[in-house]
Amino acid sequence: MAISIFDIYKIGVGPSSSHTFGPMVAAQRFLNELREADQFNATTAVQVELFSSMALTGKGHFTDLAAMLGLEGNEPAALDSASIPAKQARIETEKTLQLGGTKRIEFDPAVDIKWFGDKSYDTHPNGIAFVARDKNGGELRRGLYFSIGGGFVVCEKESLNPKDAVGDEKRFPYTTAAELSELCRREGKSIAQIVFENEQTWRTASEIKHALLELAAVMEKGIQIGLEAEGDIPGGLGVRRHAKEIYDQIKGETWGGDLFELADHINAYALAVMEVNATLGQVVTAPTMGASGIVPAVLQAYKKYGENVTDDLICDFLLTSGGCAIPVKINASFSGAEVGCQGEVGSASLMAATGLCQVLGGTVDQVLNAGAMALEHNLGLTCDPVAGLVQVPCIKRNALAANKAVNAVRLSMLRGKEPMRPTFDQVVRTMYLTGKDLSLIH
Repeated sequence: MAISIFDIYKIGVGPSSSHTFGPMVAAQRFLNELREADQFNATTAVQVELFSSMALTGKGHFTDLAAMLGLEGNEPAALDSASIPAKQARIETEKTLQLGGTKRIEFDPAVDIKWFGDKSYDTHPNGIAFVARDKNGGELRRGLYFSIGGGFVVCEKESLNPKDAVGDEKRFPYTTAAELSELCRREGKSIAQIVFENEQTWRTASEIKHALLELAAVMEKGIQIGLEAEGDIPGGLGVRRHAKEIYDQIKGETWGGDLFELADHINAYALAVMEVNATLGQVVTAPTMGASGIVPAVLQAYKKYGENVTDDLICDFLLTSGGCAIPVKINASFSGAEVGCQGEVGSASLMAATGLCQVLGGTVDQVLNAGAMALEHNLGLTCDPVAGLVQVPCIKRNALAANKAVNAVRLSMLRGKEPMRPTFDQVVRTMYLTGKDLSLIH
């Protein structure tokens, strides 16, 4: 199956697409498999097994809570963040789960969630398994899944290589930026237009536009919530929210072309989203939750300061950024556990740069050059969250990478229209190889 931009952009609650969103998706897959095998009614108990990175950073990422919420049938996009504390308290107090939202079973999180931090699978470090048992304690079904970054989940029988999932059902299939560029030249279309045509494989034109504007609305809502919140972020690190503090100093100013003011707004927007993400708030994977502040910050700055901004241009921004993320997904990885934070923040910076360059009138080469520069100057960035929380250095890292995306666009549009060296695809390949080297060092 080919990759859609709506596989890249997904709505859910933070703080981690791999360790929070992914476990919920895996739990849903397991429930579906139980039903398809006619084993759901016979299930009287379920255990959860967390492996390697899932176990080692699971507490900080609420992996255990996400698995329980998923087993109760909660979908990431529809889950109300405000309802989570009550759901968690009920499970922990009553020591029961509403399996699939319909069937009450005994479940003690302290006993039925197993933490295997010292055990890893060669497939991927983010392993999670669910075990269903019958009334006699016998094993009915065991499902092993891997959360491979950006909310993508595969089971143990599926290939981890995205190239194996790429079909030719799209009108304009591509796996690299070079192929995408050639399609644009051959068809006389922009990247946004090529991606829009491809998305009509699955949705009508009006459905695509509606879904894109919904994503933009969720992004903006996250910014608004974050700009109003104060106090420390829960987690024990004593990290204080800064988005509102920054925004209160600048929100009344009239834009006079001051670059520091623009950077301040971008900083506030990125911090706002990440502060929401860190507190189980609703965000959009872009391409991950750990990097979810970057694209919204740049898009919001464009909406605020851009000229003649329309819904169509907002859609073009997201079509381009999502479309340019597809070669990264196919040829590298979004997973911080697999390739480091360069795969998360670096990819998000690439996405923000390509989207912005598109709506500012950049050529196809300029768009791809901007993305390449943004990613290139995040190479080597490790995934190093303190205490396993998506707070330090993750929150401020988003603000820095968002501004880096804007500068990459500026550099690209000033340097001419020819392809740059290294190329987009070369930078993506280097990111993947660098990530493998980082894993070996670790």
